[in-house]
Amino acid sequence: MRNWIAGVLLGAAGVVAAAQAAYPERGVKIIVPYPAGQTTDVIARAVGQELSEALGQSFFVDNRGGAGGIIGMEAAKRSEADGYTLLMTASGPVAINPGLYSKLPYNVEKDYEPVALVAMVPLFLVVRADFPANNVRELVDYVKQRPGQLNYGSGGSGLTNHLAMEMFKSQAGLNLTHVPYRGAAAALTGLISGDVAVMFEAGPAIMPHVQAGTLKVLAVGGKEPARAFPKAAPVSASGVPGYEAQAWIVLLAPAGTPRPVVDKLNAATRKALGRADLQAKLAGLGAETVSASPEQTREFIAREISVWGQAVKTSNARVD
Repeated sequence: MRNWIAGVLLGAAGVVAAAQAAYPERGVKIIVPYPAGQTTDVIARAVGQELSEALGQSFFVDNRGGAGGIIGMEAAKRSEADGYTLLMTASGPVAINPGLYSKLPYNVEKDYEPVALVAMVPLFLVVRADFPANNVRELVDYVKQRPGQLNYGSGGSGLTNHLAMEMFKSQAGLNLTHVPYRGAAAALTGLISGDVAVMFEAGPAIMPHVQAGTLKVLAVGGKEPARAFPKAAPVSASGVPGYEAQAWIVLLAPAGTPRPVVDKLNAATRKALGRADLQAKLAGLGAETVSASPEQTREFIAREISVWGQAVKTSNARVD
């Protein structure tokens, strides 16, 4: 009897292993917690197309926007952990929301299985073209000589570019007043018109204004120069040592997704992200591809949750 039970168990394990080896055997849904057309959505569709070609099944996007990414995050959490529902999301829902909201219907580190980091989205420190500072040191000196007299803009309280500036203020010892707008376009209009003096923003939003000569880039928030504006030195190398703030995009799966499936997805994703044509496409969106294992992705997320959580505390942006 015992031998029969053992045989049944071994047989079942073999069936499961075979199914995982054959994965995927049908279409795979990628939940994106943003509306169609936003950067994360466009990147999810580009990567999904590459995965479709590599793995022989359709990888299709399901947009579940709303509530700062919470709706889509929760939908992915409640999905079957079988590899047929994935989540392509960004730093906001993953690393900022845990510090921003006192109650969330998901726990990032318990409810999701990291598959791969996909891209970094550098944030650039920008001012009007006629602003007297031309680099970070000059900006810091200018602001310190006028404590409380200057404003900075963002696309809204609690968003990445708001908290990036709060980190910058704290580390540089600046007194700047936050002016939240409804979206990046409105904030940039405020910057160009002179209602605010400075802000952090991603490359695609500022590119046309820099090319038109109405804005200038002082620095990039990441540790390395970025392809969108390669001459912009990192903030950390130009007056505020240790500073680092950038948005990013990650591929996750519901917790409990079999490790062989995660590994297969990770390998296919990293291979896709290594393609020059995909790198060029993402560069046009202001994003830069990354290569990371599931373990490296998990460690990165944990570190970012801590960093952005501290930024939320500094800004007093927490929502009870």
